[in-house]
Amino acid sequence: MSKAAQLDRDAVRIGDLMIGHGLPVVVIGGEDARWLRLPADGDSPETRAGGASDKAAAETAAETAGDGVGEARARWAGPLLVEPSSAADLPAVARHADAVVLGPAWAREPGLVRAAARLGLPVIIQRGSDQRGHAATPEEWLAAADHCADEGNEAIVLCEGGGRTEPAASVLGLAPDSAPDLAVVRAARERTGRPVLAALGRDGGLAGAAVAAGADGLLLDPAAPPEARAAAGEAATVLAALLRPQSPRTLTEARGEIDRVDAALAVLLERRALLAARIQRLKPVGGFRGRDMERERRLVAGMARRAPRLGVRRLAPIMNAVIEAGLHAAEEERARDRDGG
Repeated sequence: MSKAAQLDRDAVRIGDLMIGHGLPVVVIGGEDARWLRLPADGDSPETRAGGASDKAAAETAAETAGDGVGEARARWAGPLLVEPSSAADLPAVARHADAVVLGPAWAREPGLVRAAARLGLPVIIQRGSDQRGHAATPEEWLAAADHCADEGNEAIVLCEGGGRTEPAASVLGLAPDSAPDLAVVRAARERTGRPVLAALGRDGGLAGAAVAAGADGLLLDPAAPPEARAAAGEAATVLAALLRPQSPRTLTEARGEIDRVDAALAVLLERRALLAARIQRLKPVGGFRGRDMERERRLVAGMARRAPRLGVRRLAPIMNAVIEAGLHAAEEERARDRDGG
């Protein structure tokens, strides 16, 4: 069996990373997986492939690609995704990568898509604007997935990167493919059953919206800054735990999901403590003396409707501990303020 170990249509394995419905949201370009884009010369994958008249140049480019992918493989032990700039790069991708990423220009070239599919690696097919500002239509994008399947490779992940080229993008200083169409993310997931990534470019600002829209993963540009990677990681961890109920299949997966839920709980508890501290400043009588026990009982009853497995009896001591922890924190903060820091 090839490295493209396809489990079923809605789950694809890339190295030791699983992408698909019911699984954790992954961040490619972050700590889950790395993405290497090979340097391009010329205008299109076809012109960069190198013809008979320029065989030496093509061979040199292929050697350079091999060196670059080999170095990336040596530096990173996790899943490595490589975007070739031409067909001449494919042998190096096959030797070292765990998946091949096809940029927007490839989706309109069935021959190149089929050649990539024959590598036996998982294939990530991007939709977005190429260097000329041309964008593949959703139909061309899905047709490219069919071309891969025709070659016997069903380990396909779709990646939506937009493709809108309105003048507003340049006015705002955005690349034309920097905003994935989140409606397309959801529609592609529902129509094909295949995993879908949202390509965020170098900006993690849409990470939360992409997770909410149902993206199975977030694809960051290899040059994305640390703050974009951090935003994507937080969305994949915290928001996914809140919005995307998972179905872990193993003990390791279940523990990982618990860790993500605990991360979301920590964020919410910190936010609650900050709000509680603000309330203490606004109330005529603050601190423990100002507790409203009737309000707390209503709060627990409302929570029990959302958490029937725990119910009022189990939730009451939990929320009492949360409220008291917030009050202690607020009192300590007030004491520091009085003492001048």
